[in-house]
Amino acid sequence: MMSRGRVSINLARVVTAFVVVCLMSILIVGPAAAQTDNQSGPSTEKIDSSSPSQPDAAKKNPKAKSISFFSLILRGGWFMIPLGFLSLVVVTLTIERFISLRKEKIMPTELVTHLGNLGRTQGGFDPRSAYRITQQYPSSASTIIKSLLLKVGRPQSEIETAVSDTSQRETDRLNAPVSWLSVIATVAPLIGLLGTVWGITQAFFNLANTPAGVEVNKAMTLADGIYTALVTTLCGLMIAIPAAILAHLFESRIVKAVNQINEMVTTLMPQVEKYEGRLRFSDAAESEPSSGTTRKRQTESSTTS
Repeated sequence: MMSRGRVSINLARVVTAFVVVCLMSILIVGPAAAQTDNQSGPSTEKIDSSSPSQPDAAKKNPKAKSISFFSLILRGGWFMIPLGFLSLVVVTLTIERFISLRKEKIMPTELVTHLGNLGRTQGGFDPRSAYRITQQYPSSASTIIKSLLLKVGRPQSEIETAVSDTSQRETDRLNAPVSWLSVIATVAPLIGLLGTVWGITQAFFNLANTPAGVEVNKAMTLADGIYTALVTTLCGLMIAIPAAILAHLFESRIVKAVNQINEMVTTLMPQVEKYEGRLRFSDAAESEPSSGTTRKRQTESSTTS
């Protein structure tokens, strides 16, 4: 929740800085354009009555140029290289998280079904059988349930602490790639804004270093430079907005999945309370039952001989 708030605050700051830069550019370009118009003087051309009317001339004029996204990318300069890299990272993380956060990866249906059937058997819930079931379906849910089963027979407070710690570790593990989306949502607009400031600075530098005696349209020169400079901010926002939305979506999905796992663990708690002080087993003992049985038989045979 804190990461979402930080992303929102950072985006607000970036947008505010972007608006300030645009307003400053307008305030500078406006007087320059007015000065250029005044220097040109009133028009002395006579209106030719034989010339076609204005609507007819407009029909004959070619269509206005449309903005091409590919041309915008090319005009963005070398600042588009890190922005392009960040866009690839966002696409990669999005595909990876959509695959990894499927329900079958976090909380398999077979695991829930087998544990539910185990509790309805005649002998009741068996922690050893439940542990073997979790080994068959590795997932976030099985990891949290294992932490519960490995503490069977110990005080209830110790069991709850172990489950809470494991649940937090699983949440952090699932959120680790998502945190990079939040970072990109913050960094991409800043890179775009840096490119914009650099472009505007370069436009004013070129205008200030125009050779003497060369007449240039200052307003058009500044407008062209600012137009090119704003491309990086546009691309930065186009990367940051989807990244922020996806980060929020994945975080919500993770919280919902972990809550469902904790609810299932809560239903298992009463079934393991009856084993307090009576049954204890370790991960190694359960993961190698066959080797333990073999060693036991070899010991018995050697004693008999």
